[in-house]
Amino acid sequence: MNQIVNRARACIVGAYEHPTRHAPDKSVAQLHAEVACGALQDAGLNAADIDGYFCAGDAPGLGPLSMVDYLGLKPRYVESTDTGGSSYLIHVRHAAQAIEAGNCNVALVTLAGRPRSEGSSGTQARAYNLLAPEAPFESPFGLVPINSYAMAAQRHMHEFGTTAEQLAWIKVTASHHAQHNPNAMLRNLVTVQEVLASPLIADPLHRMECCVVSDGGGAVILARPEIARTLKRPLVRLIGGGESVGYINSARMEITSSAAKQSGAAAFEQAGVRPSDIRYASIYDSFTITVLIQLEDLGFCAKGQGGRFVADGKLISGQGRLAINTDGGGLCNNHPANRGGMTKIIEAVRQLRGEAHPAVQIKDCALALAQGTGGMLGSRHASATLIMERA
Repeated sequence: MNQIVNRARACIVGAYEHPTRHAPDKSVAQLHAEVACGALQDAGLNAADIDGYFCAGDAPGLGPLSMVDYLGLKPRYVESTDTGGSSYLIHVRHAAQAIEAGNCNVALVTLAGRPRSEGSSGTQARAYNLLAPEAPFESPFGLVPINSYAMAAQRHMHEFGTTAEQLAWIKVTASHHAQHNPNAMLRNLVTVQEVLASPLIADPLHRMECCVVSDGGGAVILARPEIARTLKRPLVRLIGGGESVGYINSARMEITSSAAKQSGAAAFEQAGVRPSDIRYASIYDSFTITVLIQLEDLGFCAKGQGGRFVADGKLISGQGRLAINTDGGGLCNNHPANRGGMTKIIEAVRQLRGEAHPAVQIKDCALALAQGTGGMLGSRHASATLIMERA
């Protein structure tokens, strides 16, 4: 599963985040097309250059079959791995591997959705797939993302003394960054007190600790290095990656941990770097507790020390050794299709190119990490980690 990606094999040459956060007049397919066009323009390529295409369950119709028809692509390679919010990081990793294997030369990855316009969100009760083996055991109890993550937060507080104030700092950090993002849904600065004063949704998580529900999407393009060198864009190379699946194994419940332990370890080993080498990280932030647990499991701090690690603005750009989610993340900026993995990649690319907002740009950013989670902590979930470098 953790096949090595050669440093010379694949570069991210195009990246685009749709500026809309509300698209009542657009179809999901149209949003996919618009982000694809944006990434192509960013890379300086044409649709005819694309010979690999990747999408997940947010793509309408028959996934890649419908989308290559709609987009007018003629790919030699397609893939539709779906692991929720981590899908798009896995797609980038698999696209690099496909390029390395000679299956394609230029690969496009797209994400798009309209949950805000359609009135659906990740915190709503969802209709269970009655064929799922876990359905008879979980659906009667109404397990949905917010209460699953809340259980993880409660347990982390019980086991390690993590406080509500510490968790609130993750939202505060996101707001400090989002104020500089003209496209962010929530641009107002908030305080710890304001976060804790917002309504409880599932104890101990407050409304401000939940990600936004937004329309929109994003796309990235990877290419062979010889193609990448002909383009007039800064080169961003994928140097490490890992992916893993986590779930509750019988009675051995470890809901304060995530599969990021495995995906992160694989990515760091492959890249030949350590967490202390990373100065910017895009961390999946469906809820505040998602960030805290992943930071621990990726090795940025010891298990149980996440509360202290995130508190007092330490992760605000310019305040400490590590900055996270400088676009405002899913908590303030964008969480298109209820899947935030794509935006994590895009902001990491911006940082490595030196194209983030000047107020949050990391000086001489040479390494960046992007982390995605799909599914639910406290239950079954997938994790994917990418480490990229500025060439």
